[in-house]
Amino acid sequence: MTAESTTSQREDRIPRAAMAGIIATVTVFALAQGLTYPLLSFVLERQGTSPGLIGLSAAMTPLGFIVSAPFIPALVRRVGGARLAILCSVLAALSLIAIGWTQEVWAWMPLRFLLGFFANPLYVISETWLLTIAPAPRRGRIMGLYSSVVSGGFALGPLSLGLVGTEDWPPFVIGVVAFLLCGLIVLAVVPRLPDMPQEGEATSVGGFFALAPLLLFSVFAAAAFEQIMLSLFAVYGAALGSAEERIASLITCFIAGNAMLQILLGRVAERFGSTPTLLFCALASLAGCLLLPSIFNSWLIWPLVFVWGGVSFGIYTLSLIQLGERFTGQALIAGNAAFAVVWGIGGIVGSPSTGLTMQLIGHQGLPLSLGLQCCVLLVFLLGEKRRG
Repeated sequence: MTAESTTSQREDRIPRAAMAGIIATVTVFALAQGLTYPLLSFVLERQGTSPGLIGLSAAMTPLGFIVSAPFIPALVRRVGGARLAILCSVLAALSLIAIGWTQEVWAWMPLRFLLGFFANPLYVISETWLLTIAPAPRRGRIMGLYSSVVSGGFALGPLSLGLVGTEDWPPFVIGVVAFLLCGLIVLAVVPRLPDMPQEGEATSVGGFFALAPLLLFSVFAAAAFEQIMLSLFAVYGAALGSAEERIASLITCFIAGNAMLQILLGRVAERFGSTPTLLFCALASLAGCLLLPSIFNSWLIWPLVFVWGGVSFGIYTLSLIQLGERFTGQALIAGNAAFAVVWGIGGIVGSPSTGLTMQLIGHQGLPLSLGLQCCVLLVFLLGEKRRG
């Protein structure tokens, strides 16, 4: 065995302990966040809060994501990735304790903003760590695994409410313990964590928008797609006379596809390249939009929404893979923070704009809005491929 092949094998080796710790941390964090959205909506609904105020309250968390992102690269340089992740876990837990203590919609506005503000750095740091330690030949499957387990964590959050209910302190205690557990996991694996990348010139989040505008638009499209489906698919199904139980099951099937297909898409990206796989995800998402109206009431809707969930969120997974392929050092941290900004913007903009479209032209405004978004992304991706 030559020295060159030995070096190559060493570079391809996955630091499994560090990877397991990072993924476990962000999965538990996702569980806690996935729990807060339905929990707080249920509490506000019992208090007789208007739907508009409930929606505005929910928007505070992604707003916190957006506002915190520009500060993350400088905070990582000053505080360090591990210390910042532990601090954010503790502050997120304190924010949720304050939310459980106040139980009032107007007090929740700034508190839910702070929850998003403190949650965002942990996602940015975790994704940067993973992209740093992932060997290039295995980056697809690692980021696919990451996307799958984070989606699973978000799904487990609402399911945990079925065990403890939505009243009094038990559900809040689950969220607080999960947030604190994140900090403990990071603390346990600190010796195995990679240093945050420091090479290269400091890149601001705003500066990264000029470096990779199409990559960021892909993230925006994935975020808007997911939020539109989760918030408005029930309205679409009700307009077609579907029972609430069937609609809820279809949304669950969509989320299952989201969680279960990311590793497969990551392996496909390793074999055929991230750009062709991203193009496939955009094209398949567009095909789902075109097929939805004609097969909604047939059995074919079940495999459709399963695959649809996988390929639509796969746009984000493939964007993460491309981020790791194209950027290193300070630009990688700034890129992950910029991803958080556009994810938050997509989450805030997507649902209201599609809701307005449905109000103007009817329920078919949902597949029309989603299809137009996928079509724009597909055109931009094909244009870049021809130029490249």
